[in-house]
Amino acid sequence: MKIHSIRLSPGNDLKHSLDTFAADNKLDAAAIVTCVGSLTVASIRFAGKEQTDSVPGPLEITSLTGTFSTHGSHFHITVTDQNGKASGGHLKEGAIVRTTAEIVILEPEDVIFMRETDTQTGYKELKIVPK
Repeated sequence: MKIHSIRLSPGNDLKHSLDTFAADNKLDAAAIVTCVGSLTVASIRFAGKEQTDSVPGPLEITSLTGTFSTHGSHFHITVTDQNGKASGGHLKEGAIVRTTAEIVILEPEDVIFMRETDTQTGYKELKIVPK
């Protein structure tokens, strides 16, 4: 198992940066261990909705979880605004780093995280394949 630590700078797109990190490092499987930071705006698909909503900042990232690889990603994020109001759901492209995003990533080396359309859900769901 490997651990990666990265820091994203102001202006970086959070989801795009993670997907690019997977591609650049040829990650077959990865999971977010922790993330702290802030966003100028969050792009979130809320539960049961088809469209992406924009949550204006400034925002603190209070949670980021997910699995990803070169074969796709699935992230959930929770952010809080200046009044402590929390918003969360599926992280989409367009969530822009405000000051920093400090992220620790776990890379299991014995599996591949694939994404296949599940006939029951209609979404591309995680399929874990042994290496």
